[in-house]
Amino acid sequence: MKKYLIISSLILLMIWGCSSTRDVNEMGADERLKYAMSLYNDEDYLEAATEFEALLLQYPGSSIVDDAQYYLAMCKFQRDEFILAAYELSRLIKNMPASEFVPDAQYMLAESYYELSPNYTLDQKYTVKAIEEFQAFVDFFPLNEKVSEAEQKIVELNDKLARKEFTIAYIYQKMDYYTASLKYYENVVEIYHDTPYAPRALYSKIQLLMEREREDEALSEMKRFVRMYPDDKNFEEVNDLKNSLEAKLKGGYSSN
Repeated sequence: MKKYLIISSLILLMIWGCSSTRDVNEMGADERLKYAMSLYNDEDYLEAATEFEALLLQYPGSSIVDDAQYYLAMCKFQRDEFILAAYELSRLIKNMPASEFVPDAQYMLAESYYELSPNYTLDQKYTVKAIEEFQAFVDFFPLNEKVSEAEQKIVELNDKLARKEFTIAYIYQKMDYYTASLKYYENVVEIYHDTPYAPRALYSKIQLLMEREREDEALSEMKRFVRMYPDDKNFEEVNDLKNSLEAKLKGGYSSN
């Protein structure tokens, strides 16, 4: 009897499965999109992705194709498949530039790379990509409600890149690779001038130049620091050192 019930249940499941598959295949584009969206809204992202992919294959010229493309990408994003999400979003932006989904797709493309951005000690190629895509979003859709959020994330990501450069400079300094250290400190000041690491980098560069007794160069950087960072916590120290060094060098030049 038990064996009979198991076999009966399996037969019913097979019949139901075949019926369900047949019903989906018999749906029109709009109806099947609604079905796919119901799966997406129920957070069944794997099944939803299968349906969106089917829509793209079966109705390539339909008006719902950009819906399917966008939500296919979002299924990948929700499953933390960020590289695949970025690929699908890029396809929408490139192939369907007139779609109403393009602004959201551009933002989510940046978000995908943002999620891929690793700790500052690791390779930062995805951080750079995220900044580029967030900036593209801001440039192309300046009135979008998410612009402020995009700009905040650009600042956050730039801080991460600046921190990496500053850390490299500091490590080189500790290893007595002074030329390399000065180069990386300068990179922080020039490239990431609007991050908190810029005044720190210039301050460290001044200290390193003074340690190496390169006083003319140090004085030039002190003047630069005073001009650029009047509100920095090290301003008074650098300004006093600048005045002292100016007096010393002036006296030295006069005696000559």
